[in-house]
Amino acid sequence: MKGILRIVAALLAVTPIYAYSGGNPEFVKFPEGYAKTFTKYATANRANQTQVARLYANDTAINSYKADQKGDPGSVVVMEIYSTKTGADGKPIPGDDGIFVIDSLAAVAVMENRDNWDDAYSAEDRTGNWGFAVYNPDGTEKSNDLNCVQCHTPLSGQDYLFTYQKLVDFVKNH
Repeated sequence: MKGILRIVAALLAVTPIYAYSGGNPEFVKFPEGYAKTFTKYATANRANQTQVARLYANDTAINSYKADQKGDPGSVVVMEIYSTKTGADGKPIPGDDGIFVIDSLAAVAVMENRDNWDDAYSAEDRTGNWGFAVYNPDGTEKSNDLNCVQCHTPLSGQDYLFTYQKLVDFVKNH
């Protein structure tokens, strides 16, 4: 019996768990045309130091952060995730501005704030009123084994956004 439990534990340890807690496209939809209708508020190297993010916010988000530095229901924030060009050492090549040189769009992550989520969308799969989804560049659902909720939940003091200060500074200056 102990041998079977060890095998099961070993299988679980090496098998990726694909959970919607990394995003739920059933509830958080891809915002078609966002690059033309949303405001780009920042471009930055991601914390993982291997990718670049271009960040967009819809009018609801921009206006609510101008008012009180917290996203109102209806706020949508989009992060385009780019792979980067690498040097012979395998490390991303920095541009003149310090931002890595972009190679290609790898994914589009969407955060949406609502105060009326469907009961089927569990609160454990969201942070506050923010829901998540990750898409391929063409807007189709992307397989995702990341747990967005786990990483964003500790950021409650900055409205669950890693780029909170960038967004607040942007709206303050525009």
